[in-house]
Amino acid sequence: MAYGGPSRLEDVEPFLLDVRGGRATPPELVEEVRERYRAIGGGSPLLERTREQAAALEARLNRPGEAGPWRVFVGMRHWHPYIRRAVGEIAAGGFERPVALCLAPQYSGISVGAYFRALDEALAELPEGVLRPEVARVPSWHDHPGFVTALAHQVERAVRRFPAGERRDLQVIFTAHSLPEAALEEGDPYDRQVRETARAVAERAGVPAWRVAFQSAGARPGAWLGPSLDQVLQELADGDRPPVLVAPVGFVSDHVEVLYDLDVEARARARELGLHLERTASLNTSPALIDALADLVGQAEGGEG
Repeated sequence: MAYGGPSRLEDVEPFLLDVRGGRATPPELVEEVRERYRAIGGGSPLLERTREQAAALEARLNRPGEAGPWRVFVGMRHWHPYIRRAVGEIAAGGFERPVALCLAPQYSGISVGAYFRALDEALAELPEGVLRPEVARVPSWHDHPGFVTALAHQVERAVRRFPAGERRDLQVIFTAHSLPEAALEEGDPYDRQVRETARAVAERAGVPAWRVAFQSAGARPGAWLGPSLDQVLQELADGDRPPVLVAPVGFVSDHVEVLYDLDVEARARARELGLHLERTASLNTSPALIDALADLVGQAEGGEG
């Protein structure tokens, strides 16, 4: 399961309508968002990347010697193909114990929790007489060793893009999507899990100087989790202006929060501040990531997840 995104510019307004629960989006905000998608090629590549990940995972699960056969379905929370469509296909296929896996490594009740609520609604909407599958769920995988290793490899590769003379002063900023503080229930683990992921990756990659920042805060009024990436960049610019490597650890594929918010917006801000900024490559179909997902599915299907 993934968030979803408009594949065409004409889909931006209905996509935002879905994200906002049916509330109309102000025209100026629609145009602002449409311009972001135009800047990255005219639409979100998220569905294509997710389908590629699903195909790679299915192939990995069905390797000779593995328990199978497996089918991997794709369901989006806010756009086509919706989670309810995937649930309908699973039920029609007679799959009795599917595994629900969100492509969001860190858990929050308002992110991963919302995926599972959409899943429950889809299960409840199945017609009478249709077997309702018993779904195993993977609530969080922020510290899975394979996931940490996959991210660490991307950090190590990206560090080599900096001139040797810059590497000793390099500052790594691990980022994840910000969330509105008011919507987080007491005890929500999201902030802690993001920081645990960052620490594990920093240790695995041997990163001496690093910090955590949050990105892509929405238009909802009120406080959002911070510090923001912009605040951290400003702080570094006010100091020694070290070279900066941004490593998004809350995302596993290319989409607008990476391709625009980091590659366009954050890069432009860094140039204004006189900072050399690079970004780690997205995991997409990284073999290490796919191996980690296969392990998570196997654990959950076996009753351990």
